Amino acid sequence: MDAGKKADAEKEEETKEPHHNQDSDMKERMLRLAAEFDNYKKRTRADIEKAKDIGKAELLRGILPVLDEFELALMAYGNSEAKQVSKGIEMVYSNLMDSLKRAGLSEIEASGAFDPYKHEIILSRFDNKKSPGTIIEVVKKGYSLNGIMIRPASVIIAKEADGEAV
Repeated sequence: MDAGKKADAEKEEETKEPHHNQDSDMKERMLRLAAEFDNYKKRTRADIEKAKDIGKAELLRGILPVLDEFELALMAYGNSEAKQVSKGIEMVYSNLMDSLKRAGLSEIEASGAFDPYKHEIILSRFDNKKSPGTIIEVVKKGYSLNGIMIRPASVIIAKEADGEAV
């Protein structure tokens, strides 16, 4: 009987061994699947945020001409006798810009050296005070939204004295 119990115990060990391997394989597959699903959720979340930013950028691209007109109105009324109108335009413009900045809009820096990734040259002219390739004047502000270029800054840059543009 002891031999029978011993044989039964050995058979039980043999049957447990493959079962144990199946459990660990299944556990490993489940962990891998859980990790893949977590990565999928992160990728999807990032894609959704990027799509939102692209949608905002398209909307803001349409609003930029309105911002330009506000700035022109501020300049025109700022030099006139209609100070109350000027102050009203300034307040509306300020509120609009604050809202757009909270949404992620930022003005592109347009001073110093010309950067082809941020600026668009609309004119170059001789300026003996500035080195060639330096921005002299900003004609139209440039904007980006969370790293997405909406519009480059339109600039005038200094050129060489002999008349050749940089």
